[in-house]
Amino acid sequence: MADPVVTMIRDLGRRKGRERRNLAVAEGIRLVEEALAARIPFRAVATGPALEGTSRGQSLKSNLRAAGVALTELSDKELSELADTEHPQGVIAVVEPPAWSLEHLDPGPRGVVLVLDGIQDPGNVGTMIRTAHALGAAGVIALKGTADLTNPKVMRGSMGSCFRLPALLAEDEAFDAWRTARRVELHVAAMDGMPLRQWKPSTAVALVMGNEGAGARETLLARAAARVAIPIRAEAESLNVAVAAGILLFEVLDGR
Repeated sequence: MADPVVTMIRDLGRRKGRERRNLAVAEGIRLVEEALAARIPFRAVATGPALEGTSRGQSLKSNLRAAGVALTELSDKELSELADTEHPQGVIAVVEPPAWSLEHLDPGPRGVVLVLDGIQDPGNVGTMIRTAHALGAAGVIALKGTADLTNPKVMRGSMGSCFRLPALLAEDEAFDAWRTARRVELHVAAMDGMPLRQWKPSTAVALVMGNEGAGARETLLARAAARVAIPIRAEAESLNVAVAAGILLFEVLDGR
């Protein structure tokens, strides 16, 4: 009979499983350390002998036990079969991700919320959450078509920022209502926008980054108070969307 922790981790590898259980998987020493530091509730942790191969891994295992987290010991082979990475570090945790809502987002009079419109690559999504957190954004809103925020690659890419920065999925109507109530202007990254150095917003901003290939949807472009572009060399096709988000966030948040 399969171990219930193993069964649960396998189920959480699918989006439907994560949505049904309201749980997520944190894999790797760094991400589990961040979950522990952020006081995220743990449901279960599977460990393998590889975790004790480093002093950092030994310390994490000790800290998990000290926090009262039950550990399920597996072989390295068994853990590898559950892992989402090619070279697992000997630890996979099942956690309760923060239940963020739009009510948790308060950009204030001049803050910024990063909005992801159809960003499909989970690595990009995770990097953008990490970048938004590091640069002082008020939060991240994922609109339709964006990768699941509890996708294991999103969580690893966020490097633990997913446990600390409000990041949530929202329908267009709810996003519009929140933005109107908070008096947040909609600004969209677009190739035909004003040059970056001319972009000087004086209010709170919802900064929209569009799909990697198609850009932001026309419905969002039509409602935008401003469009902004990062000038690049003529022979270059485009910037990676996560890199572009970092540049725009730094420009608008620097000194705020």
